[in-house]
Amino acid sequence: MEMNFPAELSDLEQDLARFEHSLQQFAERLGLRLSEHEADHLAVRCHQFATAERWKAGLQQMGSQFSEAMINGRPICLFKLHQPLTIAGWQVDVIELPWPGEKLYRHEGWEHVEIVLRGEPETLGVRAMALLSDHALTQPGISFKTSAPKGEHERLPNPTLAVTDGQTTIKFHPWRLEEIVASEQG
Repeated sequence: MEMNFPAELSDLEQDLARFEHSLQQFAERLGLRLSEHEADHLAVRCHQFATAERWKAGLQQMGSQFSEAMINGRPICLFKLHQPLTIAGWQVDVIELPWPGEKLYRHEGWEHVEIVLRGEPETLGVRAMALLSDHALTQPGISFKTSAPKGEHERLPNPTLAVTDGQTTIKFHPWRLEEIVASEQG
């Protein structure tokens, strides 16, 4: 079934096929079988506050906002879609919309997917790296970054390993965003 995007998201609708193609190509380069993993959410990136506001208005028509938190000094909104997006064989129903920060992204649109890798937070990096081919780990232009983004009231440790080729990013973390948000309520 085709997803109906409101007019406010026409640029994201047009960008989805490019993102899906680059995501699949990147996963292939990494030797990562996307279908074997649980996709938590898709994230977008934009440069301008006006774009973030427009996308927020559009996403509110496609789903309900279940969180707005200050993370690393900027607001990040999370939306649960009424109907999941189908991308790379996944059904993804959570979208992350960060407001512009200090880093300027080359491209405004879909930026990364986060995969849930259940297990001990302390071993996330090792477990995620083990999923990638040896060849992927030595390719030029691919970089790895670990971080531990934290909202004000989060109780679950949520380390992240990001793998990127500068265009497309695949991130791994141990919890679904909905679980992190639920932990804040507790």
